[in-house]
Amino acid sequence: MRTDYKTFDNSKKVLITGAAGFIGFHLSKRLLNEGCCVIGLDNLNNYYDVRLKESRLEILKKNPAFHFILGSIADKAVVSGVFSSFQPDIVVNLAAQAGVRYSIDNPDSYIESNIIGFYNILEACRHSYDEGKHPVEHLLFASSSSVYGNQKKTPFSTEDPVDRPVSLYAATKKSDELMAYTYSHLYNVPATGLRFFTVYGPFGRPDMAYFGFSDKIMAGKAIKIFNQGDMYRDFTYIDDIVEGVMRMLNNPPVPNEDGDRYKIYNIGNNKPEKLMEFIQTLEKALGREAKKEFYPMQPGDVYQTFADVSELVKDFDYKPSTSIEEGLGNFADWYRKWTHR
Repeated sequence: MRTDYKTFDNSKKVLITGAAGFIGFHLSKRLLNEGCCVIGLDNLNNYYDVRLKESRLEILKKNPAFHFILGSIADKAVVSGVFSSFQPDIVVNLAAQAGVRYSIDNPDSYIESNIIGFYNILEACRHSYDEGKHPVEHLLFASSSSVYGNQKKTPFSTEDPVDRPVSLYAATKKSDELMAYTYSHLYNVPATGLRFFTVYGPFGRPDMAYFGFSDKIMAGKAIKIFNQGDMYRDFTYIDDIVEGVMRMLNNPPVPNEDGDRYKIYNIGNNKPEKLMEFIQTLEKALGREAKKEFYPMQPGDVYQTFADVSELVKDFDYKPSTSIEEGLGNFADWYRKWTHR
């Protein structure tokens, strides 16, 4: 563990963009439970069922330490206003247009949110250092395992070259990493990038495969399985993701050999699961067998993901460990309640 490691200080004000999203909701909830003041920014777009986002917000709003702003990070005036009004100590940028396949048909939304929006966040962090303003102590931002593309070497290391993205979504996430490095180098913004690996769990995203599978299994409809089921994913349970982020919040990167305060981490389960075995576990958790249809690989998809988390272990003495049996069991319990709400 880092010699300067600090446990989380709940006196810090944390701005979370995408607070009504899957990871943003769970991180906000954990921080509020820890006694922290959380500022949540989200535009509640309709990429998936807005009712799910609203349900997450209902839970967060029960805590008076949660302050919600409806707005887009692509709107520079909104971002500047939030920074000016709340003066956050820590910023966690989770707002983004997600989805690999959606990016093929809807590229504009990825450039607007993932590029322009993140640029606005970087600019606000940079100007927080202007005289008389409240400086941001640490910027954490969501990247993705998608940046690794179809590379054959496993496990995926943050030292690997990632200059061949196979989707626009992946390209925007790699662009975010490059922009964050530049702002760290030029303006000394302490920035940590988080390459998340296939996050799943209660209150998850309906566009994710496991959620869509559940909908079809419970409706007695066939699920579509691509590449004939020959795919591997490093499925990572949401609580493991949140725990990893919590350990980083009060620990901005130490200067590297060039003096830059910038670091990238993988957060994954470090254990790829075969897609067919994941589906079998989901069937067991839901108590129903799926009807299956098999298809070739889709454009923009990748064969496998596999996280090397050695840096996470070295710096924070942490490694995600929730099994798919436990994680999917928790998801199935929540899913039944959600669909019968």
